[in-house]
Amino acid sequence: MAAIDADHEIKPDRAVVHSTADNDPRPLSQVFEDLASTATEPVTFAELEDAFTDRSFAALLTFFAILNLLPLPPGTGVVTGIPLVLVSVQMVMGRESVWLPAFMLTKSISPERFRLISNKVVPWLQWLERFIRPRNWPFGRMQGDRWLGVFTTVLGMSVVLPMPLSNWLPALATAIIGIALCERDGRLMLGGLILGVVSISIVFGFAFIAASVVTYAASFWPF
Repeated sequence: MAAIDADHEIKPDRAVVHSTADNDPRPLSQVFEDLASTATEPVTFAELEDAFTDRSFAALLTFFAILNLLPLPPGTGVVTGIPLVLVSVQMVMGRESVWLPAFMLTKSISPERFRLISNKVVPWLQWLERFIRPRNWPFGRMQGDRWLGVFTTVLGMSVVLPMPLSNWLPALATAIIGIALCERDGRLMLGGLILGVVSISIVFGFAFIAASVVTYAASFWPF
């Protein structure tokens, strides 16, 4: 994946600037902006997880979904979609913190690349954050995480499918659900769920058409 650099070991003496307490009051856009402005070395996924503190599930879900919205080479959804499934499954399991494999924690994004991503993402997040706030949230904390985790698991699997244009809409729906989960905004969550249902329907529609074409073509195969 072009956006991800080579492995970098996590240095124990490297200070993590934004390792803050739980209930970090900063909006998600500010977390991205602060990380981008202070990054002088490659930003590892472990540092991202730490910066998101108590919002790690929702924020990492949003971050990995946003990666799939960027213009990356065709087929990279197979790689960038796997973390979406991994985080979502752990939400269903009711884990209190995110577990990522060691090889993923040490993956890093160069400061320049991270700032480029941040410059594209932050304005969009800031615009969206003007309209979102905690409201109409129908779940308790863990209950909501589990139900939404089931749905985002299906969306993540749709992102992983190696089909043309199959990952953009599911990734967008996942990003919206992740932001809604961060802020406990029930109205935004509803919008993300509706978009998610539409995107899943489109993906499975394409899959059905592709399977039908392959079956039809196979019927003419002489062997």
